[in-house]
Amino acid sequence: MSQKKDVYAEAKKQMRLSERIVAAIPGFRGYKEKELRRESDKLIRNHLYMKLTELKDDLQIVFQKLSDRRYFDVLTEMDRLVARTDRITEKVNHASYGYSGFFDIVKVEEENLDRMIDFDNRLVDEAKSLAADIDAFKAEVTKGETRNLKERVLNIASKIEDFEEIFEKRTEVILGVT
Repeated sequence: MSQKKDVYAEAKKQMRLSERIVAAIPGFRGYKEKELRRESDKLIRNHLYMKLTELKDDLQIVFQKLSDRRYFDVLTEMDRLVARTDRITEKVNHASYGYSGFFDIVKVEEENLDRMIDFDNRLVDEAKSLAADIDAFKAEVTKGETRNLKERVLNIASKIEDFEEIFEKRTEVILGVT
């Protein structure tokens, strides 16, 4: 949560003088505040996207090493794992920024945008936890420690699936349903 405050506060601090003057105009201020929240969330999600891209790259390296060493019994699961990670990475990359049209029935309010920023910060924490597991798995495979390969792959696949399920709740957060 403190990271959210830092990103949003930093965005407010970096407003130019002309933006601050215009932001003082009644009616425009709310618009500018929403825009800053959306941009803050975009920065957080871009960080999340980069983290997930690194995870996908690490899994591809592990897949290649297992393939080179001819561990055919886990290659199908590894291929699915890499594909699922790629899919969730692209979902994060193309997720909504919390905009709603002027005539839309459901409006995205500031508190929903704040919840979206908090939610995306929690996703970053989840990605860091996932990264630790994948880094450990990659280190094991690199060292040649291949005990319980299938179990390790299935465990990481389960965590990726959990991450995707959490991410799917993002739309509800934006709309203020949860």
